[in-house]
Amino acid sequence: METQDTSHILIVEDDERLAALTKEYLENNGLTVTVESNGAQAIELIKRAAPDLVVLDLMLPGEDGLSVCRQVRPGYSGPILMLTSRNDDLDQVLGLEMGADDYVTKPVRPRVLLARIRALLRRAQGGKEAQTPVPVVPASEQNYYEFGNLVLDNGKREAWLNEESIDLTSAEFDLLWLLASNAGRVLTREEIFTALRGIAYDGQDRSIDVRISRIRPKIGDDPIHPRRIKTVRSRGYLFVKEA
Repeated sequence: METQDTSHILIVEDDERLAALTKEYLENNGLTVTVESNGAQAIELIKRAAPDLVVLDLMLPGEDGLSVCRQVRPGYSGPILMLTSRNDDLDQVLGLEMGADDYVTKPVRPRVLLARIRALLRRAQGGKEAQTPVPVVPASEQNYYEFGNLVLDNGKREAWLNEESIDLTSAEFDLLWLLASNAGRVLTREEIFTALRGIAYDGQDRSIDVRISRIRPKIGDDPIHPRRIKTVRSRGYLFVKEA
């Protein structure tokens, strides 16, 4: 058993056996865990208790996971980890588009779930991994960039467009910062995935592509004909310094 962690995890899952086993495993690894089985009640609990991280099942009574995520995201800044029982790209993409930070498919492997939770908590809590993503190329110590009307501050983990604050999730900021700090260089999906997640890319995960599509309009990029974050066919993504 690891040392006690003060992080509070909310598991929203209507499968009582799975919820109990997951709760036991996470608590044995030092986390504080609450379980809620009803989607509508989970919404109120998230708003009231503000857990450090939410593990959210897709299929729930009352309100499904996508609805819960959509309703709480505007007022909840913590990470949301979506669980889906179907290995379906559409479920995963919809979850990410609703504001989820990551997803795990069922059957849940406890070690994988714990690793994903810890990675999300480190980013959200401003740990070293969040402040300085694993470098893809040797990077300077610079924590502040200006690209015309786009400003990024990694110290404050904030971004501005035309002097207006940009609403980015923690995962979106990490991805944008990684691309910007490697401006002018094409980063492959493998490099991005490994840098941000710390695990090997399986060739199927679409979370990077979904986050890129969410980031583009937020930084004033044209989603159809992007000039700031370009897709380089068969290679990856390129952040353009002078867009």
